[in-house]
Amino acid sequence: MGILGIPSKTDFGFRTKDGAVVHGVMAQFHTAANVYHAAEKVRDAGFAKWDVFSPFPIHGIDEAMGMKRTILPWIVAGGAATGVTIAVLMQWWMSGVDYPLVVQGKPYAAWEPFVPITFELGVLLSAFSALIGMLALNGLPRWHHPLMKNERFLRTSDDTFMIVIEAGDPKFQGEETVAMLQSLGATHVELVEE
Repeated sequence: MGILGIPSKTDFGFRTKDGAVVHGVMAQFHTAANVYHAAEKVRDAGFAKWDVFSPFPIHGIDEAMGMKRTILPWIVAGGAATGVTIAVLMQWWMSGVDYPLVVQGKPYAAWEPFVPITFELGVLLSAFSALIGMLALNGLPRWHHPLMKNERFLRTSDDTFMIVIEAGDPKFQGEETVAMLQSLGATHVELVEE
C-alpha cells in the first residue's frame, strides 16, 4: 500500500484496500503545455492504454501521444466498394438476365442507366460503414464510464487538463505509475475506481 492505497496486481486486476476495482490513475495539469510535455513522457515510457483530456483541442497532441493513423478510411472505402459492387451486380442481373428490357434504345445491361443507383448505394454503404466503424473503433456504445462520476474530471470541459492511464495497461504498476505522473508535474493525482 502506498500513496493511494493501490496494492500490487492480482489475478483479478488492481483493487483498492476496500476491494473496489481500479480503472486507472488520473493526473491533473494546469496548462496545455504541461499536459503536452507530460504526454510525450508517458508515450516514451511505453504506455498503451491512456488518454489526454482537455477543454479545447491541443495542436500536435496526436504526435505527442504517439497515436497511429486510424483505419477508418479503409473501412469506409470497403463499404463504398461493396455498395458499388452490389448495385452494379443487382442491376445487371435484373435488367440483363432476369428481366431483359430495352431502356432508351440501349442494349441489355448497358451501364449508363446504372449510374444513379450505383452512386447512391455506394454513398449509403460508405455512410453506414463510417458510422458503424467509428462506433466499433471507439468501443461505443458504452453506457457508463468510471470517469464520468468523478467531479474533478468533469472540470476538463471547463478549465483543466487530465491524463488518465488505465489499470489494464501492461506497463501499469500502481504506485510506480502514480510516482511517474507526479514527477511529470501533475498538480493532483487521483485513483479512479470502476
